[in-house]
Amino acid sequence: MRDAELSFNLDSDMHPIKGVLRFNADAMITAIENGSQTHLISASEVKEAEVLAGVGCGLAYVKMKDGRDIALARFDMSQLKPAGEWCKIVNHFIETGHAALDQEIERPVCPKCGLTYPEGMRICPFCYSKSSLMRRTFEVMRPFWPQIITAESAQTLSNILFILVPIFNRILIDRYLTPRTGTFTQIAFLAGLCFLVRAVGEAIFIVTARTYAKAATLFCNALRDQAYSKIQKLSMSALAKRTPGDLIRRVMEDTTTLREFMTDNGRWVVEQITMFFAALIILLFTNPRLTLFVALPVPIVAFALSRFWRLIQIRYERQWRKNSRCQSILHDIIRGIRTVKAFGSEDREIGKFARVNRDLAKVSSDNEVLWSLLFPALTFFTGIGEFLVLYVGGRSILAGALSLGLLVQFTMFISYIYAPLRWLVSFPRMLADAMTSLVKLFEILDEEEDIAETAESLDVPVNGAVEYEGVSFGYKSYEPVLREIGFTIEPGEMIGIVGRSGAGKSTLINLMMRLYDPNTGRIRVSGADLRSVSPRRLHERIGVVFQDTFLFAGTIYDNILYAKPDATPAEVVAACKAANAHEFIMKTTDGYDTLIGESGYSLSGGERQRLAIARAIIKNPQLLILDEATSSLDLETESVIQDSLNRLVHKRTTIAIAHRLSTLRAANRLIVLEKGRVAETGTHLELLRKKGIYYKLVIAQRQTNKPA
Repeated sequence: MRDAELSFNLDSDMHPIKGVLRFNADAMITAIENGSQTHLISASEVKEAEVLAGVGCGLAYVKMKDGRDIALARFDMSQLKPAGEWCKIVNHFIETGHAALDQEIERPVCPKCGLTYPEGMRICPFCYSKSSLMRRTFEVMRPFWPQIITAESAQTLSNILFILVPIFNRILIDRYLTPRTGTFTQIAFLAGLCFLVRAVGEAIFIVTARTYAKAATLFCNALRDQAYSKIQKLSMSALAKRTPGDLIRRVMEDTTTLREFMTDNGRWVVEQITMFFAALIILLFTNPRLTLFVALPVPIVAFALSRFWRLIQIRYERQWRKNSRCQSILHDIIRGIRTVKAFGSEDREIGKFARVNRDLAKVSSDNEVLWSLLFPALTFFTGIGEFLVLYVGGRSILAGALSLGLLVQFTMFISYIYAPLRWLVSFPRMLADAMTSLVKLFEILDEEEDIAETAESLDVPVNGAVEYEGVSFGYKSYEPVLREIGFTIEPGEMIGIVGRSGAGKSTLINLMMRLYDPNTGRIRVSGADLRSVSPRRLHERIGVVFQDTFLFAGTIYDNILYAKPDATPAEVVAACKAANAHEFIMKTTDGYDTLIGESGYSLSGGERQRLAIARAIIKNPQLLILDEATSSLDLETESVIQDSLNRLVHKRTTIAIAHRLSTLRAANRLIVLEKGRVAETGTHLELLRKKGIYYKLVIAQRQTNKPA
C-alpha cells in the first residue's frame, strides 16, 4: 500500500525548496525538506489536520491533542487542493482508525516541470516521452504498415523520377542549346523524356496518395473505435472526472486531427527527407563549393525551430483546452435547453458561450499572429542560400568555370532542398496539434479500468439472494458515503430503501449494480462476491428503472427493445401493457413507430417513466431495482402503475427507493439509512410503532401533503 504524499515547495521563510509530506500505513506523518526530515509525528497524537489559505501561499498544519499547532508544509496556491485532500485522509484515520491510502491524491501540478495539469488530464502534455509516444503510435499502426510501406515505396520511386528532370535539362542546355549543335529531333526527344518522366511520376503520386489516405483513415478509425470502446468500459468514477464535451472531442475531433495530419503531412515526411538527401548528395558531387552556400541556412532554421517548438506546443495545447471548454458548454446548453428556456436564461447562456468562444478566438488568433510572424521570417532565411548560389554561380559562368546547364541543374535541385526546409518550418505547428491529440487519446486508452471484465470473471446465475457484509464506500475512500452497511435480502423479497436526501440510498444501489466497488466489505449475489462476477452478465440479469429516465432518440419500439434486442413484437406490447404504457402509445401518430426526440422530451414525464418501466419489465429480471420509479407520475397514474409493479415484483427480488413512502407499504422490509448507516429495519407498521426516524419521515410527509 502506497503512502499518501503531498509535494510542497516553500520553507518557513518562503524560499523555494523540494519537500514532501507523507502519511503511511503505520499512521506516521513525516515531513521532508530538501532530503532532510523535519517532522515525524504519530497520527494518534493529532486532533485534526487543517489547511490555511494565505495570500499567494498555503500552509498545512496539525492541531495536537496537547494543544499545540505544528506547521508541516508551506506551498504555493497550486497545491492548495491536494493539501486539502491530504488532510482529509489524516482526519479520516483520526475518526475511524482506518488509513485510506488506496486512492491517490489528485496532483494538478506536474512534478517534473511544475506546470499545472490541463483540466481533465492526469499527464503533463509537455513532459511525456515523445519517443515512447511515437513507438506506441507505430505499434497501433502495425495492421496498416503494408499499405503505408507500399505507398511510401511508390512515392520514393516517383521522387526519383522527378530528380531526373533537372539532369535532362542540364544535358539539353549544355550539349544541344548552348553550343547550338542540337537537332530538332534531339531536343524533342529530351523534352518528351522530361514530359514522360514527369507524367509517370505524377501518376504514381496520385495512386500513392489514395493508398496512403485509405491507410490513414483506417488507422484513425481503429483509434476511434478503441477510444469509444474504452469509454464504454470506464467506471462511473472515471467518467465523472471529465465532461461529455471533452470525451466527444477526444473520440471524434482528435482522431480527425490525426487523420488530416497523416493524410496531409505525415506522408510527406518520407518524400521530403528523400528529396532533401538525394538532392544534397547530387549537389555535393556536382559542386561542393556551391553546395556549401546552399546548406548555409540549415543550421539557422534548425536552431530557430528548436527554440520555438516548446512555445508552439504550449500554445496549441491551450487552444485545445479552450476548444474543449467551448464544446462542453455547448453540449450542456443544448441538452438542457428546456431548463434554459423555462428560466428565461437564454441571454445569460448566450453571454456565457460568447465569453468562452471569445477566449477560444483570442487564443486561436494569437497563435495565428505568432505563426504569421515566424513563418515568413524562417522562410526568408531558407532562401538566403539561393541568392548566394545565383551570385557565385553567375560569376563562375562569366569566368568560364561553370556551365549554364550545370547552374540551371543546381538551381532546380535547390528547390528540392529548400522545399523540405520550408515544409519543415510549418511542420512543428501541425505536429504540435497532432501530438496534443495523440496524448489526449492515449490518456483515455491508458485509463485504468476500476471494474473490468476478466477471464476469471464468473457467470453467476442471479437468483435474487443479496447480502451486504460490512460495506463502506466513498467516491473518495476517505470521504465515506456508506459506513459498515450490513443486511441480507432473500430471493423474492421486496426491500424498500428509505432515508433523507444524501443518506446514501442511490449509492447503495449503484454498488448493487457494480457501477462502483466497495472500499471495504463485500456484496454477495447468489452467494458469490460481486467483485468476482462478470459485470456484463450481471447487468444483463438486472432490471433497473432510474429516477432520471433516459430515452434514446429513435422510435418507442426501439427504446423498449434496447433492454432485450431479440424480443418479439408480442413481448414488447405485453411489457408496455404491464407498465400501463400501451394505451398512450396507441394514441400517438405512428404508435410504436413514433419517433421521440433526444431524451424523450416529446413525451410527458409520466409517459417517459412508463416506457422506462416497460423497458425493465421486458428483461424479466430476477433482480429488480427501482430508483424512484413513480416519482414523475400523478397520483391517479401512480396508482395504476403501482398495481403493475406489484404484479411485476411478485416472486422477484426487488430493491426499491421511493420518497413517497406510501408506495413502499407492500415491501417485506424497509431499511432506513441515516448519514450512511443502517439506522432502522422492519416493516412499515413496525417502524411506525418504533416512532423513530421512519416515523418522523412519514409524519413530515403527511404534513407536507395536507391541503393548505
